[in-house]
Amino acid sequence: MLKKLLLAGAALALVTGTASAKELKAIGVTLGSLGNPFFVALSKGAEAKAKEINPNVKVITASADYDLNKQFTQIDNFIASGVDLILLNAADPKAIISAVKKAQAAGIVVVAVDVAAAGADATVQTNNVQAGQISCEYLADKISHKGNVIIENGPQVSAVIDRVKGCKEVLAKDAGIKILSDDQDGKGSREGGLNAMQGYVTRFPDIAGVFTINDPQAIGSDLAAKQSGRSGIVITSVDGAPDIEAALKGNTLVQASASQNPYAMAEQAVQLGYDIMNGKKPQDPVVLMPSTLITRDNIKDYKGWASH
Repeated sequence: MLKKLLLAGAALALVTGTASAKELKAIGVTLGSLGNPFFVALSKGAEAKAKEINPNVKVITASADYDLNKQFTQIDNFIASGVDLILLNAADPKAIISAVKKAQAAGIVVVAVDVAAAGADATVQTNNVQAGQISCEYLADKISHKGNVIIENGPQVSAVIDRVKGCKEVLAKDAGIKILSDDQDGKGSREGGLNAMQGYVTRFPDIAGVFTINDPQAIGSDLAAKQSGRSGIVITSVDGAPDIEAALKGNTLVQASASQNPYAMAEQAVQLGYDIMNGKKPQDPVVLMPSTLITRDNIKDYKGWASH
């Protein structure tokens, strides 16, 4: 009899434990710019994982366009909609804290993706320092560790800051390399890269290499160099985006890109957020995903931004 009572109690505890698990009913996703294929892939990864957890989940995706005020409004809308989880690609990693705290006060878990966000429950991002390092190591090798180099900067989010940091750490080792510019914002876009590079080729008659903080800027920079008749410039970047695959196979100045996996990044962020919702706090709240260098030599083996 006692054995039966114990078994019944264990079964009841199991049922109660299962019943108490919080359901993932709705997710809000606010991203840098849905004009960038990286964020489109991130959005798709988040939705796929959310629907794997709950096929009936509601996923609300918004493009902040790197506008902090716009992102504040989007988070307010998520709170009003009653989402359970917010995936946040912060327009400003520090200034966003008030919105993060407001969401958390409403019982919403906030996971930062791609870039850090002050106060977030967890963060999933590429190891951006390492990405900048391997991209600029390749650049230094290709120019034989001497010559004039440009670091084409971007929006001052943590991912960009870390990539530039990694690049500078590598280039600083070579006395023969001179950095001509490192503070111009290419806006994270093809048009921004085009405009920045047009300025560089006008100002500097001798450029050996250019590191851009993402692939859209690299594509724009390559176009500007071609339009001005400049050749022999080595361009490297970070992303491993679909456009860069074509560039690495074609007649361009782009030589390498340190790849990311936005789809898998978003999947991991959703799973992490869901675990936190249900009381499973991670041992390390910051997950850094390693980057792999894609070059003209290995592009044929590159699988691209992974998805299911």
